[in-house]
Amino acid sequence: MMRFFRRHAAQPIAPEWMFVGLGNPGPEYRGTRHNVGFDLIDLVAEGQRIKLDTAKHKARYGLGTIEGHGVLLVKPMTFMNLSGQAVAPLARHYGLSPVQIVVIADELDLPPGKLKMQPRGGAGGHNGHKSVIASLGGQDYPRLRIGVGRGSGGNGAIEHVLSTFTPDERPLIDGAVKKAHDALLVLVNEGLERALTFANNP
Repeated sequence: MMRFFRRHAAQPIAPEWMFVGLGNPGPEYRGTRHNVGFDLIDLVAEGQRIKLDTAKHKARYGLGTIEGHGVLLVKPMTFMNLSGQAVAPLARHYGLSPVQIVVIADELDLPPGKLKMQPRGGAGGHNGHKSVIASLGGQDYPRLRIGVGRGSGGNGAIEHVLSTFTPDERPLIDGAVKKAHDALLVLVNEGLERALTFANNP
């Protein structure tokens, strides 16, 4: 007598890390300085074949693995100054503590293409970080800052971060996003301290 066995669906791996790229949704913001966080998440998703195919908790995100480690890639769809409204619910849903959440954002106080990774810190005037800090109830989450410079054209900070990169800046930013991608891989495989050394080493 032939027996049929029910095939059980593979259980999704639980994320060990949540990588959150900050930015503004919509095609009009694509390629702007404020959206380098989105650019990095897109690069990681493409390189690791993780589909950003879930739209919940005011975010677009995807769950996958890097070298066998579960990761959650997140792009908040709330606009920059409300990013925490996406970060906190996702953290609760997946049972992640702030130390497991890496927030990637642009940084005016760093020259274009310069990276700075920190295990914790304040908002530094960045509205996205202000929202995340308020939503998580503290500053103890790692952050990866990608320098976009302050510009020299006399525009205000808002106009500057919503502008696109110059042809001279573009290679610097592309290189920084690639190095930031590699820093996240180091983080997953070797831990935060090694990732800090890698990202902050010029």
